[in-house]
Amino acid sequence: MLMEALPRWSLAPVVKALQALRGVGPIVAITLAAEIGDLSRFETPKQLMGWLGLVPSEASSGTRTRRGAITKTGNRETRAMLVEAAWSYRLPAREERRYRARVEDLPEEIRAIAWKAQVRLCQRYRTLAASGKALPKVITAIARELVGFIWDIGRRVQPT
Repeated sequence: MLMEALPRWSLAPVVKALQALRGVGPIVAITLAAEIGDLSRFETPKQLMGWLGLVPSEASSGTRTRRGAITKTGNRETRAMLVEAAWSYRLPAREERRYRARVEDLPEEIRAIAWKAQVRLCQRYRTLAASGKALPKVITAIARELVGFIWDIGRRVQPT
């Protein structure tokens, strides 16, 4: 039912473009588009990260600054979808047949962003995991960086 209504939705081009990212399938892309809406309303990716609650909390006084856990403000469903998508970056970057089929009719600009995201986030996962960080923190960091790539794609694809 959801997939049948998608072609008539104004955010359908955004949903299709977001699926170029690894770990972002139809359900994740639809949820992100529905919950976030028009990504062009965010000036920077940091604004979107903050809106989603994927930025560290901070307690500062004078010269002392302490960073804590993520703020968890914003939409819980969207944050959960991003964390689930981030798990796919634990595997090495590669262009599978399914991936190539998914991105073949997208503009080269979007495909380049998606490939850059895959290479960067897979490497980032390995680096953070090798440094001894706790796995939930690693996945949250990957989800936060993934938001930057989502913002970039969302700003380049206009809703109909």
